[in-house]
Amino acid sequence: MASQERSMPFIKNLASSDRKIRTSALSSLQAFLSARQVASALTPLDTLKLWKGLFFALWMCDRAIPQQTLCNELADLVYILPRDAVVPWLRGFWATMAREVTGIDVLRMEKFLLLVRRVVGAGFKWMRKGNAGEKGGKKGPKEGSSAWDASKVDSMMELLGEWPFALEEEARIEQSAEEEGEQIEQKIPAGLRLHVLDVWVDEAEKAGLLEEEDAEARQIIQRISDQIDALEEATTSPAVRARSKESLADDRLPGNRKTGDQAEESQDKDGAQGDGGDWDGFDD
Repeated sequence: MASQERSMPFIKNLASSDRKIRTSALSSLQAFLSARQVASALTPLDTLKLWKGLFFALWMCDRAIPQQTLCNELADLVYILPRDAVVPWLRGFWATMAREVTGIDVLRMEKFLLLVRRVVGAGFKWMRKGNAGEKGGKKGPKEGSSAWDASKVDSMMELLGEWPFALEEEARIEQSAEEEGEQIEQKIPAGLRLHVLDVWVDEAEKAGLLEEEDAEARQIIQRISDQIDALEEATTSPAVRARSKESLADDRLPGNRKTGDQAEESQDKDGAQGDGGDWDGFDD
């Protein structure tokens, strides 16, 4: 652990108040994570330390465009990491957000909500075979073959079930790779769940998971929907229960899409309801 920490001198610089130092530290981190033997050797505690530095790097980042750029860069780190290091890396992200989100002030909250959205989207895109952004990845699957990597999908479903869609109110975080079983419990704030429920359909659509012709994508969406349905049943939070129900009712999801006739009928009903008010006379 100590030797690994000495090889990551940029951790403190990620939270520097100097923008140039933070930018340089992020570049160093990208180079660091791109080395397979290094990234695969990160312990859970190493990952938490890195994400804490990244959290405060975004905390110190001012102005909308730099904030958006940094959120994109942090989310895209999954494409630099070797395949087997991605889920532990994202697990560290969710643990960090769960720990820190309740301490974010209202002026900074928007950029962190954007980061959550970007990470959710990057996770969905990572499930594709031969992701163009993934290091060493191919441009895409061969024609006629599946677009989705089954093992990546399984890993991502497990991660979603551990954190934003967990049925329990707390998740367990490993603190050490050397001492097996050393874990602490981390409460999952309802606000974090609510935001993921708000954005997941948007990000699934961007990732190509809502393509009508893609049978495997429909199966993935069904697996996510099943998790949210179980969350709706298990949660003790009325807000999470209501938002889960709203999320599953999204018109873009398979099974909720309206046909042309249904859409016209719905518009006719809305128009009829709108005509039921009092007459206010003619406009001048």
